[in-house]
Amino acid sequence: MNRASGILLPISSLPSPYGIGTFSKEAYEFADKLVEAGQSYWQILPLGPTGYGDSPYQPFSTFAGNPYLIDLETLIEEGLLTKEECEEADLTGHPNYIEYGKLYENRFPLLRKAYERSNIAKDEKFQAFVKENEWWVKDYALFMAVKKCFNGAAWSEWAQDIRMRWGYSLDYYYSTYSEEIEFYEFLQYKFFEQWTKLKTYVNSIGIKLIGDLPIYVAYDSADAWAHPQLFQFDDENYPVRVAGVPPDAFSETGQLWGNPLYNWDYHRQTGYDWWVRRMRHAKKLYDVVRIDHFRGFDEYFSIPAKDETAMNGRWEKGPGMDLFNVLKREIPDVEVIAEDLGVVTPTVEKLVADSGFPNMRVLEFGFEPSEPLSPHMPYRYNTNCVVYTGTHDNETLKGWYDKLDKKKVAYIEKYLQNACGRQDTVYWDIIRLAMMSSANLCVIPMQDYLMLGNEARMNHPSTLGNNWKWRMGSEDMDEELIARIRELTVNAFRLIEDEDPDEEEELLEAGEEEESTVEEKADQPENIPNAI
Repeated sequence: MNRASGILLPISSLPSPYGIGTFSKEAYEFADKLVEAGQSYWQILPLGPTGYGDSPYQPFSTFAGNPYLIDLETLIEEGLLTKEECEEADLTGHPNYIEYGKLYENRFPLLRKAYERSNIAKDEKFQAFVKENEWWVKDYALFMAVKKCFNGAAWSEWAQDIRMRWGYSLDYYYSTYSEEIEFYEFLQYKFFEQWTKLKTYVNSIGIKLIGDLPIYVAYDSADAWAHPQLFQFDDENYPVRVAGVPPDAFSETGQLWGNPLYNWDYHRQTGYDWWVRRMRHAKKLYDVVRIDHFRGFDEYFSIPAKDETAMNGRWEKGPGMDLFNVLKREIPDVEVIAEDLGVVTPTVEKLVADSGFPNMRVLEFGFEPSEPLSPHMPYRYNTNCVVYTGTHDNETLKGWYDKLDKKKVAYIEKYLQNACGRQDTVYWDIIRLAMMSSANLCVIPMQDYLMLGNEARMNHPSTLGNNWKWRMGSEDMDEELIARIRELTVNAFRLIEDEDPDEEEELLEAGEEEESTVEEKADQPENIPNAI
């Protein structure tokens, strides 16, 4: 990974019409702006179909795409919807916040209309897509169709025959709900058709996409339902222990994520086949894969499934390099970023070092007067890391800084003045510090370039109901901001600008004239220096 920089902005946060960012023309325009600003990377959040809580880290499938991200205007151009239908669907809501309730109620009926008009069953490209992706899309489409049959209930609450996937029950639902199953296959076809087109364009203009791979899958997912052997389930396919993290700065009682934990013995026996498939799929979606909660591969926090907090959890040993050796052998060219935030033990440090993957550094986690040796302080970085001002789980830079106590503010301002001098605001000073650091890659959340407060925060861990909502305004990334980001990027040597050909020719001509003059003067006796 060469020295470069990028911006973190989820697809859902783009200023597309109809209530949520999508693979619309605004996505292409944002990619163009990244190029203008001298950026090389665009980082997004996971693209999976969101469920309860709207979290992209709790998707209904680790392989499927989120139907909300399908661009409706493209469907209008294809004759599958009309503009009037989209405008009348009451999707727009607040220009800077996603209203998931409206999307849930009003977007799917539109997508259903598009499906019914598509005659998709006779589309050879659709047939090829389903055949190529049958290993996951068949289970996902059936899962979503059955979920609708049970009024959206989690699969743990379904009738026993289909919850346990008994053969006759699968046959019944496949035949009875064949049209509903095809509808969800259609959505996946359109999602990947539009995403592939966008990714191809983004790559063609020199931008690489960084995507997230959550370590865990959701319990209420096609993955857990269709492949219970992958997880720590009992004989009735209920989880025995679930994932989370112990008490920390985010939560006094820890974080009870509730995701099913992996049966690592089974994965090891199968040569990590499911993980190889998962990583290959991620590599098709993204150019760089950021593996979330990397620590869990060294040791993972295991909590009794019936507990209501993470207080009684315990650490258990993960697969370690055994898994990554297999992934490197099977997919040798995959680029990975290891998210190693939180409490990092010596064994986690060793796993990161042995993997060779760049890890993460976050400026908001540094600047502790009592901890001058924090690994998140810029003077402690090595080059093989990615630096952020903050991540999607943090406060925005402005929101974080404005809440600091006077002692920490004084410490930061002293550090910044000694390091690089003041700019017009302290927020840009901190961004500049990240950009000037030795980290090979610097990624700044869009909210921090816009100097927005916590009203624009993406996620507050361990909370529900007010996350994943922020959207950028259509005029926010203007030419002035683009120019300022580019200038900083060039000054930080994260973009080497090409010389202006005309300017370069003028310099060469000037150099030739100067050289000729020097030669002429050298031939004149009076210009020969006296011997000493």
